[in-house]
Amino acid sequence: MLLDLEFYLFAVPAVIFAGMSKGGFGSAAAFAATPFLALILTPGQAVGLMLPLLMVMDVTALRMFWRKWDTRIALVLIAGAVPGILFGTLLYGMADPRVFKALIGAVALGFVGWQLARARGWIRPARRALGRGAGIFWGAVTGFTSFISHAGGPPAAVYMLSQKMDKTTYQATSVLVFWAVNLMKVVPYSFVGIFSRESLVADLTLVPAAVVGVLAGAWLHHRIPERAFFALAYVFLVITGTKLIFDALTG
Repeated sequence: MLLDLEFYLFAVPAVIFAGMSKGGFGSAAAFAATPFLALILTPGQAVGLMLPLLMVMDVTALRMFWRKWDTRIALVLIAGAVPGILFGTLLYGMADPRVFKALIGAVALGFVGWQLARARGWIRPARRALGRGAGIFWGAVTGFTSFISHAGGPPAAVYMLSQKMDKTTYQATSVLVFWAVNLMKVVPYSFVGIFSRESLVADLTLVPAAVVGVLAGAWLHHRIPERAFFALAYVFLVITGTKLIFDALTG
């Protein structure tokens, strides 16, 4: 990982955008930073660079929503995330880096498809609350997609939306789940060599961008329409996701 001008031209906007999503738009588009960074870094470098920065953002959000979460729902998803993270660890150790690049691209496109399907009413929350078994399953999917691309939001939402929580409880529970999931990824990322001295040095230089992003998101929350923010994110994800898949298939 070379910390040159090209790196910062990609990394600073990506981190600020992730911070804006975490700080003012429910964090749903925060993972868009990973596909963007994967255009210039290896998949491992991209996810390794973002994890400490996302954890800084998580701690900030955790304080804002302290004890407003539903502990039972959070624990089901967190428990389910463990096998998903373990599967991601095993796959990372065995698969060609191009496989992970393609997976990051596929998750990016899948996220856009899932959000559009929800907006059009093609996907609706279950009429009845999903049981613990379903929560464990969706937690496992959350853990896996979070491991490969920090994109565990949609599978976690499938279970949480069925629980009919109010908006604040939903957001607080999501914050708690992803704080725990991101914390659990530290040891596996270290084990498979995703972290490096260069990535940790880069993280230290990018912490100000993360803080600026969170503050900017909070400031913009009531000043720009949520639809405009996510429209930009979707265009961004379609372009980067398609490019990553193309590179993986032709590389």
